Order: sequence, then structure tokens, then C-alpha cells
Amino acid sequence: MQADYRQRRQAFMEKIGAGTAIFRSAPTAVMHNDVEYNFRQDSDFFYLTGFDEADAVAVFAPHHEEHKFVLFVQPKDPEKETWHGYRVGVDAAKERYGADEAYPIAELDEHLPKYLEQADRIYYRLGRDRNFTQTLLTHWQRLIASYGKRGTGPTAIEDVGFTLHGMRMVKSEAELALMRKAIAISVEAHNVAREMAQPGRYEYEIQAEMDYIFRKNGAQGPAYPSIVASGDNACILHYTTNNRQMQDGDLLLIDAGASYDYYNADITRTFPVGERFTEEQQILYALVLAAQEAAIAQVQPGNPYNAFHDAAVRVLTEGLVRLGLLVGEVDKLIEEEKYKPFYMHRTGHWLGLDVHDAGFYKIGKETWQPLQAGNVVTVEPGLYIGPDIKLAEDQPEVPARWRGIGIRIEDDVLVTATGHEVLTAAVPK
Repeated sequence: MQADYRQRRQAFMEKIGAGTAIFRSAPTAVMHNDVEYNFRQDSDFFYLTGFDEADAVAVFAPHHEEHKFVLFVQPKDPEKETWHGYRVGVDAAKERYGADEAYPIAELDEHLPKYLEQADRIYYRLGRDRNFTQTLLTHWQRLIASYGKRGTGPTAIEDVGFTLHGMRMVKSEAELALMRKAIAISVEAHNVAREMAQPGRYEYEIQAEMDYIFRKNGAQGPAYPSIVASGDNACILHYTTNNRQMQDGDLLLIDAGASYDYYNADITRTFPVGERFTEEQQILYALVLAAQEAAIAQVQPGNPYNAFHDAAVRVLTEGLVRLGLLVGEVDKLIEEEKYKPFYMHRTGHWLGLDVHDAGFYKIGKETWQPLQAGNVVTVEPGLYIGPDIKLAEDQPEVPARWRGIGIRIEDDVLVTATGHEVLTAAVPK
């Protein structure tokens, strides 16, 4: 992967030209009192460096004669490492991660100005770390104050996401290999979960088995809190309590994926806990599946990002009208968003280092981002008819036989040069 990181850094520095970009590592987060969560590196930081420790800063200064990539890291400290784990240290940061120079993090204020004073602007994401942001602003203000005497220095701060996140949208072969591994692990977990789901078992039993499969196969764990939602719980989009006992006649909605070397899978399947669908469940499941198939067909290079969402909404709305759950002309129902009590979320998102990955959905106010080879998106239409569903006044009341049914089907889809590839096809639907 180090060759991949070098290529990314080179491409990134070509984009920022005479600027200096600064990235702060993710902070450590406290679970309770003095117990910390497992550390998870900031995705932008990791994308360019592969460096996986806290309390670090990466600086990219392509205009500097000697040091174009600089790391500030925690120095080796045997006593602290005994308590908290081994550190890479300053010397190894250069050797292992390809930095042109590395310093102890305590020397940031001393060395950072020399990588800023010849830059025309600073690239940084404000607000992620309040204390570090204030440190950076202090250095910038000093450089602005002396600009008249020197005639050089950054005159603006630009959000680095506008430059970097366009790169992250297109996955390299190395990235896709990691995503395929995360997906393969997730496929195994979903297929085992389907066999386990029986009346009388608890949702958390399914979650525990999936977590075990994730870790057994080398994943870091779940990519996000797993949703294992039976019965009415399937109508709660981000349900994570996972403590209900499953009953015969329930549907079970599982939205879960593994994270492997920080790259993520995101899969949802819905199926009966008992032997078969009820009639209403089967009708709605077939409708959601048809919507997903129509949406996936729109995942093509050059198509606007919104095309697959629009396709799913049309199929779902047409189906709801056929069933008498909505009344009216389909185009008008879509325009007025009358379908939203049944389907209130978008049909997908970018996927990669983050589950809701970095990237742009629109170019300007009206134009949707065109899909391109190397994009990975989720395609996840659903229908959610909660027990207390409320429709607009001009719509009929939902009959009791449809209530309490929640269905979502989600696949991870790669945009290829000629079409698409459903990466998660090995989980039946």
C-alpha cells in the first residue's frame, strides 16, 4: 500500500500547487471516565499517510525545496508505551511512511511556520479540532501581520475537502481489494445470520454471531452499529437496541457490514424469521426488490448521481398506487413527495474509507455529480409502514394488515468503465 500512498500524495500535492495542506489526526475519544474508545484514525489523514496513531499532524508543502511531506508524531517513550502501546516514533515515521522530515509533535509550533511562510494559501478543514484550529489560526495571523514586510505568505484558508474528496471518490485497485475483503467477510456473516434467524431467538444473538465472524476473519469489527431489527423495529431506520425476541411471522431486517483496514462494507437484507413471507410481506418485498433492480440499472458511468434514486422512487410510488396505499397521479405524488411517509431516505451514498464516504453529490445547485468508473455507491431502497404511520390528509388510511412491515434491500455497487458490478451479490435476495 505504501506505493499507493505515495501516488496519492503526489497527485494531491500537484493539485494544491503553491499551497500548504495540514491534516490533524483523529482525537482519542473517552467512553466513560478514563476509559477510551478504540482509536480510529481520521480518514483524510489515513488516506494520504497510512499513519495510524493519535496526536499527529501531517503537512504537505510541495513548494518547499526539501520537505514536501512532513510528519509530526509522538516520540518513543518506553514508560508511556508500557501503558498505552508502542509508538512508531520520529525516526521510523520517516523510514516507514516516506516522510521527507519528521519531528516530535511538541515541536510543531517551532517548525510549522517554515512550511507556511512561502505558501500562497493554507488548506485545512476548520472545526474538526478546536484547539488545533486555534493553533493554526494563531500562526496564520502572525504571518498575515508580517506579510507587508516579507511579501509572501498565505492570504487565505481553503477547505481541503474540496481538493481531496474528489480524489477519494474514485477508488484505486488497492482500495477496491480492501473493500472486496470487507464485503467477503460481511457476506459470510449475513449468510450465517440468515440461517440462525429462528423464532424465539433474540436480535442480539444474531448481532453477536455477525460480530464474531467479522473479527474472526480479520476485520476491525463492524463498520457501524449493526441494525438487527425484527417486527415493528424494522420500521426504525437506525434501530440499534437489538434486544427483541423474534417471533414467527416477523420479518428480520439486518443492516450490517465489516470494516477491514478502515475500508467498509454496507449490506442490508430482509427475510422472514419463520418459514415464509405473509402475503403482504411478499407483495411489499417484491416491490422493494423491483425498485432496487431498477435503481441498480441506472448505476452507469456518465449517469447523474440522482438517477438511481429517481428510478427507485418511481417504482415504489407506482407500486404503492397499485396497492391503493397512495392515491393520485404518479408524477404529482413524486413531485409533492407524498411517498415519503413510506420511504423517507435517499437510495444510497458513496462508500469507502467512511461508510458515508467523502465526495460530492452535486456540482452547483442544480447539477448532479456524474458517476464515473471507480465510484462505489450503496443502492438501498426500502418501504417502512410503521404501526402509527400518518399520511397526508388527501391520502387514505393505511389498513392494519400492512402496518408493522419494514423492508430494505441494500447492495454495494461499483461503477465500471462499461456499467456496474454488484459487489455484494453473494448475499441472496
